Amino acid sequence: MYTRREITSQERLQQQAYCEKVKAAISARPHYAAVDTYGCQQNESDSEILRGWLAECGYLITDDMDRADLVAVNTCAVREHAEKRVLGNVGALSHNKAKNPELIVCVGGCMTQQPTVREKIKKSYPVVDLVFGPHEVWQFPELLWQTMERRGRRGSRRRLIAADPSEGVVAEGLPRQRDSAVKAWLSIMNGCDNFCSYCIVPYVRGRERSRRPADIIAEAKELVAAGYKDITLLGQNVNSYGKGLEEGVDFPDLLAKLDRIPGDYVLRFMTSHPKDATEKLFRVMAESEHCAHHIHLPLQSGSDRILKEMNRHYDRAKYLEKVALARQYMPDLVLTTDIIVGFPGETEADFEDTLSLVEQVRYDAMFTFIFSPRTGTPAASMPDPVTRAEKQVWFDRLLDAANRISGEKHAAYVGRTFRVLVDGETGQSPYNLSSRTKGGRLVHLAGDPSLVGRFIDVKITDSTTWALYGELA
Repeated sequence: MYTRREITSQERLQQQAYCEKVKAAISARPHYAAVDTYGCQQNESDSEILRGWLAECGYLITDDMDRADLVAVNTCAVREHAEKRVLGNVGALSHNKAKNPELIVCVGGCMTQQPTVREKIKKSYPVVDLVFGPHEVWQFPELLWQTMERRGRRGSRRRLIAADPSEGVVAEGLPRQRDSAVKAWLSIMNGCDNFCSYCIVPYVRGRERSRRPADIIAEAKELVAAGYKDITLLGQNVNSYGKGLEEGVDFPDLLAKLDRIPGDYVLRFMTSHPKDATEKLFRVMAESEHCAHHIHLPLQSGSDRILKEMNRHYDRAKYLEKVALARQYMPDLVLTTDIIVGFPGETEADFEDTLSLVEQVRYDAMFTFIFSPRTGTPAASMPDPVTRAEKQVWFDRLLDAANRISGEKHAAYVGRTFRVLVDGETGQSPYNLSSRTKGGRLVHLAGDPSLVGRFIDVKITDSTTWALYGELA
């Protein structure tokens, strides 16, 4: 049963004490740690905390697995392909361990919350020393110290499995080591209450729990003060933010409060569930100074019958109403989506409904997937008579439509000037810089690397299906 539990300041101090123990244990020489991340932006955010803890423990962070004395693999459970890829890469670490017997291999993230995966790791992956779930990230130093102690005891069982369903945990004040000095993830909530029939997330991430508004606003102020220009609010369903909090603040309220923080920056968010996307949200976005006019609004299917089987709690007409209302408030809205092809029981007529909706809405970009059954979800046991080959034909047709529409939309940018944030270097010539419009469209351009982290005006000179190309205006 779900019970919210906020980690106390004393518990955080205890983790700091474990950091000191680990630091002392590895002080004889420099030790390196690598964090290998798979999956969604929430996993990226969790990996920032892992890197933060490891730095507090005295490790030097590296991307070089061959150099690492500790490897933490942060896993994803959303699709079967990702799971197989992760386990393959974990198995390959046995070669690293053969070269460095002191190597500590940690596997965390959503995959480890599945009992079947934990058993598979126990039986078939002896290279792994520590298994921990996403709810245990806050106490990673303690788990690491316990793992090191076990390795040091003669005859002791070396491996530590810590992936309990402690889904109500909310932890503040954890250290982070971010990848970028320009773009930042800001988690506002975790977990999901929707239980879409195909999705494993509620089972591995737990039920929804929101961070308190004051803590989110304080972190956002720190990010702006530190010079971050692109801040993305994260949650499995940000639109349901605030449920269960005493403050009475919903997601549009939070967005409005964050928008009042002075500074030159862009606010983004993901992901939105269509059933909870409201007119209030669209109005706040339109009135906001900092909020990007971009919504990622997963459709999943254009068929009412399939949407009901998916347990999505909206139908085609309601979805189209939301899109029309959002575009009414924000005519320049950039709209992206997710679509699953080949859900169990889907017919060609159902697929045609999806295709016709795509043509009607005309998304700026789409993320499309062929259905992947996840053990433990209702959809995994549904009859699925359509062959993989037939699903592939549907998928290819959808991809063709998505690419054509995106290409047409991008072509309409050519000749216009946009304010963009230069967010990095591409390492390629002649377009050596990458940037984003406020709507999130990727723009490649040529310029001095000193422009990274700055807002500039760019004239769009060319486009492809996937990107825009520009020059300094």
